[in-house]
Amino acid sequence: MAFSNYKTIGAVIKEFQKTYTEANFVIETAFSIPDYFREDLRIMMAEGVVDNSEFAVCENLIYPVLKEVWKCYRSKFVLWSHEALNYDTKLSGFPEYILAKRSPLGKVVFDKPYLLLVEAKQDKFEEGWAQCIAEMIAAQRLNEELPITIFGIVSNGQYWEFGKLEQNIFTQNNNRYLLQELDRLFAAVNYVFQQCEIQLDELVAA
Repeated sequence: MAFSNYKTIGAVIKEFQKTYTEANFVIETAFSIPDYFREDLRIMMAEGVVDNSEFAVCENLIYPVLKEVWKCYRSKFVLWSHEALNYDTKLSGFPEYILAKRSPLGKVVFDKPYLLLVEAKQDKFEEGWAQCIAEMIAAQRLNEELPITIFGIVSNGQYWEFGKLEQNIFTQNNNRYLLQELDRLFAAVNYVFQQCEIQLDELVAA
């Protein structure tokens, strides 16, 4: 069953026996946004066609934000786009974006996933989260016995929502973030990247 076949959060939670909770766990962690990024986004929003299709939203609004933050963490992680994520027949598909550990074999080798992002197609955040949670569960299982927290983001480009999966508990962040509030959005994305890095460093040190 492909990730996209899941349509409601409740269905995924029930099938995989997770517990659903809500809390504001994101601690905004300041990120210095380059001036060129602000200017490019301003031009695109004013003059470009950024949301006429699902692909346009990903390419023009979602990926640029992820990429800018990822650059600061690139020595430890690779940001994958539409890469296959397969655990079994129930948990398989192609997440929009995956932040995965950088393999010692090189950037072309897919390693353990830490963060998943799903586009809320047609602004359907419920379906987006159902798909994202399924992907997070797959990532958790692919990490085998490692007790790491898996992070998830669902976005339609304008609105960004965050979640995390710790063992059998999924927590959805109450606050959502706006592209128009760029500094806060980047601080939230930076937080989850930083948490992924902290976990990776702890595993290496163990």
